[in-house]
Amino acid sequence: MTSITNKNHTKVILVGDGAVGSSFAYALTLQGVANEIGIVDIAKDKTKGDALDIADATPFSYPKSVFSAEYSDAKDADLVVITAGAPQKPGETRLDLVNKNLSILKTIVDPVVESGFNGIFVVAANPVDILTYGTWKMSGFPKERVIGSGTSLDTARLHKAIGQELDIDPRSVHGYMLGEHGDTEFAAWSHLTVGGLTIAELRKTHPEFTDEKLAEINDQTVNAAYAIINTKGATFYGVATALARICKALLRDEKTILPLSVHMDGQYGVNDLYIGSPAAVNRNGVQEIFEIPLSEDEEAKMKHSAEQLTKVARDGFAKAGI
Repeated sequence: MTSITNKNHTKVILVGDGAVGSSFAYALTLQGVANEIGIVDIAKDKTKGDALDIADATPFSYPKSVFSAEYSDAKDADLVVITAGAPQKPGETRLDLVNKNLSILKTIVDPVVESGFNGIFVVAANPVDILTYGTWKMSGFPKERVIGSGTSLDTARLHKAIGQELDIDPRSVHGYMLGEHGDTEFAAWSHLTVGGLTIAELRKTHPEFTDEKLAEINDQTVNAAYAIINTKGATFYGVATALARICKALLRDEKTILPLSVHMDGQYGVNDLYIGSPAAVNRNGVQEIFEIPLSEDEEAKMKHSAEQLTKVARDGFAKAGI
């Protein structure tokens, strides 16, 4: 890939104009991320309407071009962000979506690559780890330039929960949810800190952080999506904002560390799989994966999460002919 570090004009193509996609485009606009946002969806009229509607926000935020796009418009894009796919329904897990969404993914990646696109794929459709892996397989791109949103939203939910318990700004909580973006993810408590204090140290002044309380917070974080889906039918504001943050880090060459779905080459004992881990990203994609030394219990949870993803990916890819 030719380095695009000095490129000032930035362009994002969004594929999927559902609730997540349109919320993401709106978040990019409010935050001033990217000069151009092109929206692609089979519902062409909706892309035109959303482009017009979101463009109305630019006089109150930042100047940019927002337009209804075609796959061919990806040829000079910096990022292609994929949110298209069947939504998760009440009672359905993210992994239940794999067969439906792998089929949809095949119809997206091929025309994007055929356009001459030479940027970075960012995947948010669920199950995100498997669809990110599928995007990498289908595209033939270097693994550094295919990234999933991973546990970015889950980590934000964890920070929010800890912040609420302590009545502090959640941005002062530092730690990660790891593994699958789904039912087998887990909080890496051994390396979570608040104000520089580990959980063990925090317990000296906050004895309410018992093992039971930590388990409750972990479960609350893992199941947060279900609570939202069961009340309003879908989640989109949180993940859209997480996506905007990821794109901002990529386009602005931040070298920021974020919890993303990235390709493992032995980290955590995992190989040839996309799974959630902290990773530094820059203008050319994944710069470095940061492997957290896990406790024995956390290692077992990561192994279980990887095994679950591997099985579903193997079965899903076989059915989809990947």
